[in-house]
Amino acid sequence: MEIIPNFAVFEGGDGTGTTTQLLILSERLKQSGKLCFFPTFEPTNGQIGKIIRAALKKEAPITPQTLAMLFAADRNEHIYGPDGIFEHVNRGELVVSDRYVLSSLVYQGIECGDELPASLNSRFPAPEVLIFFDIEPEIAVERLKNRSSLEIYEYREFQAKACEKYKSLLGMYTDTGVRVETIDASKTAQEVAGRVWSIISQMPIFKA
Repeated sequence: MEIIPNFAVFEGGDGTGTTTQLLILSERLKQSGKLCFFPTFEPTNGQIGKIIRAALKKEAPITPQTLAMLFAADRNEHIYGPDGIFEHVNRGELVVSDRYVLSSLVYQGIECGDELPASLNSRFPAPEVLIFFDIEPEIAVERLKNRSSLEIYEYREFQAKACEKYKSLLGMYTDTGVRVETIDASKTAQEVAGRVWSIISQMPIFKA
């Protein structure tokens, strides 16, 4: 499996705090000024990503199979397109993405079976580091109640399935050279941020 150097991924269900932690990490690295950093996320803000976001918000009815294809297309642009992941890592920057391939294998795997998302994502390279934000679905869903509106996957039954599937799939990275770390995401944002930093700061790019 090809691994993208200087690339880390935050993975976890909705309400686990991946987006919050990317913001905290971004601010920390911005203040230090010691490293060029590109924070990013999926679905992206590109044209394909916008269609996906509309579907997630129930604004565009799309079949699970088509949504799986759209996620893969958006990811392809995210990696290889202009201002994409490869462009930034090749400039010697650290790239951290809120969600990546594993999210598709989990979410679209639940929605339309494992075969299609596995096939669509089989050739995408892996990150150097994968951090899984682990939390009880009940706690995650309780956090989601603060949002003005919920997306199509943001309910307890689905999140319980997602949590179980994430854990079952983490092992596929064990022998690939990817550094896999699990964080207790039920802790406070600052406690989780400290753990995130202890993992990210050990990446070789910080020792260059």
